[in-house]
Amino acid sequence: MSEEKILYVDASNQILGRMASIVAKKLLEGYKVIIVNSEKAVLSGERGRVIEGYKNILKAKTHYNPEKSGIKRPRSPVMIMKRAVKRMLPYTQPKGREALRRLRIFVGTPESLKGKEFVRFKEADASRLKKGFVYVGEVATALGWKGGLNE
Repeated sequence: MSEEKILYVDASNQILGRMASIVAKKLLEGYKVIIVNSEKAVLSGERGRVIEGYKNILKAKTHYNPEKSGIKRPRSPVMIMKRAVKRMLPYTQPKGREALRRLRIFVGTPESLKGKEFVRFKEADASRLKKGFVYVGEVATALGWKGGLNE
């Protein structure tokens, strides 16, 4: 196999959904995508409403056994971001599953990636937002993520 195409993405101040759609396209093109600073990605909308929306998802129960807890929901920034990218891929087909295997997401920047050149997508930049936004790390902390924010 020829040289592997690797794309290093910095998620700082990038809108989660827009960035996820671009990353999904790159994964389907055959790139290996490594995303750092997942806790610094942003979700558009009023802070309280976004967090309440995610908390409502946690309250969902199954119909056949409502005493038990509901469906497993992501709480860490890595899993919130991975789920966003996964839902934009044809993950029920082999090419979508293969693309998802080429995705790596990190909280913060690992030591092994310190000197790399990171890409930022201008169409996903948070400066485009006119109203408020909330960081994925804040949402994850509100949902019970124990990792905490590094900085």
